[in-house]
Amino acid sequence: GELLALEVGKIFPEGKGEVQEYVDVCDYATGLSRQLPGQVLPSERPEHFMMEQWHPLGAVGIICAFNFPIAVLGWNSAIGMITGNTQIWKCAPTTTLSSIATQKIIVDVLNRNNLPGGIATFTAGGKDIGESIVDNTSIPLVSFTGSCAAGREVNMKVASRFGKSLLELGGNNAVFVHDDADVEVAIRGTLFGAVGTCGQRCTTCRRLYVHDKHYDAVKERLAALYSKLKIGNPLEAGVLVGPLHTLESVKKFETTVATAVAQGGKVIVGGKAFGANDSSVPGPNYVQPTIIEVTPQTPIVKEEAFVPILYLMKYSSMEEAIAYNNDVEQGLSSAIFTNHIRNINQWTGPNGSDTGICNVNIPTNGAEIGGAFGGEKATGGGRESGSDSWRQYMRRQTNTINYGLTLPLAQGIDFNVE
Repeated sequence: GELLALEVGKIFPEGKGEVQEYVDVCDYATGLSRQLPGQVLPSERPEHFMMEQWHPLGAVGIICAFNFPIAVLGWNSAIGMITGNTQIWKCAPTTTLSSIATQKIIVDVLNRNNLPGGIATFTAGGKDIGESIVDNTSIPLVSFTGSCAAGREVNMKVASRFGKSLLELGGNNAVFVHDDADVEVAIRGTLFGAVGTCGQRCTTCRRLYVHDKHYDAVKERLAALYSKLKIGNPLEAGVLVGPLHTLESVKKFETTVATAVAQGGKVIVGGKAFGANDSSVPGPNYVQPTIIEVTPQTPIVKEEAFVPILYLMKYSSMEEAIAYNNDVEQGLSSAIFTNHIRNINQWTGPNGSDTGICNVNIPTNGAEIGGAFGGEKATGGGRESGSDSWRQYMRRQTNTINYGLTLPLAQGIDFNVE
């Protein structure tokens, strides 16, 4: 947890939580290993039956992003190993220390259970190392976490060699506060959803739509809470906002704020980077969590900047909520705050939100390991961690068994030669 705070910049409680997530998914995977199911199916032919088996793919390549180097590895590593695969994983170039520490624990656990440490192989490096994993035909599955642009390139390269990709890419996630919402719960949920990990989660809330009925109250209350956020050393107790991961992210923050204002947006709170000479923060990577008031038609709203900028907008109906939510390239996570069962079912139904994670009365982030994690559209379509995500790490085989003494053919075909 401390290494994650130092290396990634997330606050210490979030760092500890990420380590706990790996522990939790290991517990989950251990139980899952005893119950990976197949099927027995009836055959149309007499004295035959069919069955379906799942076999390991062989090796899994795992390419992790900077923001969750341990948790994302855990999802893939634990499920990948209990499905019978070896792994080779690469960390982000900027999270080598925490990744090495994690690898040492993995190898120690394997060795204590009389298993070779080489089952889990680790490598660090830049883009060239990632490309060698992507291009390697002996790695049938590549799990990649990163940007939509990089994921598109990975997908095309792996597909060109008929490999499988498991993609976890961007998420321009939205929260809606409906007219019947518990407003205080919605505000608290949005605060963590937008500001947690300094806006650097793939499930971070980036778009907040508030029903006309509550708009002014939510705007005022949320801005007041933003002004009280303690920004500083992520290892210091009480700090809720640490630094951005790189100086490039600080530049992205500044250019995004400027673009939003140029497109007619109004900064409600925040909007500034602290700068290298600001003694109120420990270093140059700090920015103010920001709320910008815009219209839903503002072009910048459709772009994911991966910094703590929240776009605040109005809406009037469930139909508008669904249309606004789905009108972005990505489809990772969404949330609505409402207490009406009809709204809930409309939101989560087939004509509702098109995201892979679709929440009610909780924010867009904070997914649990028991459910499948992933999204649709430009998010990549991959699923990791819980539910039946294990299937992505295995190959399906259909078997037909003839236990009789004759050879009837399917579909009643007669193919006899006398």
